[in-house]
Amino acid sequence: MALSDKHKLTPEEYLALEENSLIKHEYRDGEVYAMAGTTDNHNTIAGNLYTLIRSHLRGTDCRVYFADIKAKIEAKNCFYYPDLLVTCDTRDRATATYKSFPNLIIEVLSESTEGFDRGDKFNDYQTLASLEEYVVVSSTHQRVEIFRRKPSHWQYEAYTLERPNFRLESIALDVGIPDIYEDVVIERMSNSN
Repeated sequence: MALSDKHKLTPEEYLALEENSLIKHEYRDGEVYAMAGTTDNHNTIAGNLYTLIRSHLRGTDCRVYFADIKAKIEAKNCFYYPDLLVTCDTRDRATATYKSFPNLIIEVLSESTEGFDRGDKFNDYQTLASLEEYVVVSSTHQRVEIFRRKPSHWQYEAYTLERPNFRLESIALDVGIPDIYEDVVIERMSNSN
């Protein structure tokens, strides 16, 4: 739901309002949208990913951020709250509430956001020159989908229990489906999904 129907906010106005807001909002070209809460599964999956990535990145110049740090997409005049983002760019240390140069963004899908996460949001994220991988993780099936930037296209790969191991190339981390879905109660994915 857009909150700024009569007046399009500038990015500076949005950031000032968001700093004191009790509710998180995403920003798209002057429009502000309230974010819904998450589910147990969504939160556990995101937490598992954060733990895996944080442990792997210890001692490096890379940082992983979980839920409350925005990704700024300058070319599309947007600020989004990805579930996780990783940046290894020292320029991102200059901003405390958003990052402009992520190399990895992960979204845990929910029914209400899946279409947007796969569609317009992914299109906006693609304008980030620093972004090497965009990962979407199902919260209803054990399925991870990775979009990797190649010189002329985005390469797509999907992983399930039948193909459970993969590498997040942007941060050189090997991950398994069982690690991501630890303590998550969902149906096992059938071959038809």
